[in-house]
Amino acid sequence: MLNKRRLKVGVTIFLRPGHQSIWENGIFQNCYFLAMLLNRSPLVETCYLVNGGDGSPADASNFLALAPAPVIDLDTARETLDVIIELSAQLNPDWARDFRSRGGHVIGMRVANDYVIDIERMMFDLPHGMLVSGTPYSAVWTLPAFEHSCAAYYRATMRAPVRAMQHLWSPALLERSIGQRGAGIAFGYNPGRAQWRLAILEPNICMVKTAHLPMLVADLAHRQDPRMIDYLRVFNTLQLKEDAQFVGFARSLDLVRQGRATFEPRLPVYEIMTSQADAIVAHHWENAQNYVYYEALYGGYPLIHNSAFIGRCGYRYDGFDCEDGALTLRRAFAEHDARFEDYRRTAQSFLATLDPECESNVEQYSAAIAELYS
Repeated sequence: MLNKRRLKVGVTIFLRPGHQSIWENGIFQNCYFLAMLLNRSPLVETCYLVNGGDGSPADASNFLALAPAPVIDLDTARETLDVIIELSAQLNPDWARDFRSRGGHVIGMRVANDYVIDIERMMFDLPHGMLVSGTPYSAVWTLPAFEHSCAAYYRATMRAPVRAMQHLWSPALLERSIGQRGAGIAFGYNPGRAQWRLAILEPNICMVKTAHLPMLVADLAHRQDPRMIDYLRVFNTLQLKEDAQFVGFARSLDLVRQGRATFEPRLPVYEIMTSQADAIVAHHWENAQNYVYYEALYGGYPLIHNSAFIGRCGYRYDGFDCEDGALTLRRAFAEHDARFEDYRRTAQSFLATLDPECESNVEQYSAAIAELYS
């Protein structure tokens, strides 16, 4: 029983030596938005970010200076916290057992398709992620997009109850980063172009989010209407340019053979959209909730996607059907400028449901924490 006692809650973050950016992976944004929500919870007295890496806050001072919670180390967390949420940094199981023996609760929050990631690690001799570690969890939280592939896997391996939680997103980080770049930086779709510049932003580090099918979608659309696409930029692919199979796949595409496609490094979305691209072609496999989708929708950009988790937003094609994707891309090109205002209203309505400070989201997370003490 809580007996009206307010809790000190920590969210783990992995800080490594050297410069870090909040845009180098999605997990830092997860930490940021969760801390925003916890600060609004009536159950939480204080929220902290708990450094579980071997770097220091100085290594990430560019975003931690404005973080919604102070950073503490694991020793301080063990003595201070009532609840710790394992999110960015994984906890040493011995630390977690000691924390539990002192009356603390450990929540494992899983925001990736860990079933697939773990299988890839086992099958292809990749470094393990210590997911099945023996850490004594009081509960495991995941996202609705991963219930199908991961919920039962988590229950069986982690021996804890699993609960799907609302995905959280706010434009705060995007707006701040755009503001830091100074005047003249625009983020928002500009109607009226005779041809579209396309971007593919899949990370290409796990098979649940790769560029392959979006490349086929774009190329099929180009074959059907060669006047529509100005060029295609495929980001996060520098590591693939040395792979013979990927190079062979890419060279089979008309867009590549005609010199209309380039392969680029990882960049934040606000450095790509408007200045380099007008629309995004996306694809996922059991990974249907992504910050790139939300960022695109926030900017009013055409999002050609196969996600069932973003309501009526964007332009959705079916599953792995690249032919349907090509038709959907062509439809988006034909319709988007005419229905731009309606597109933005639909997107804004959906994005409001993700707000970390939305009352219903605060209530859901607070209730999940309260369950630990029932």
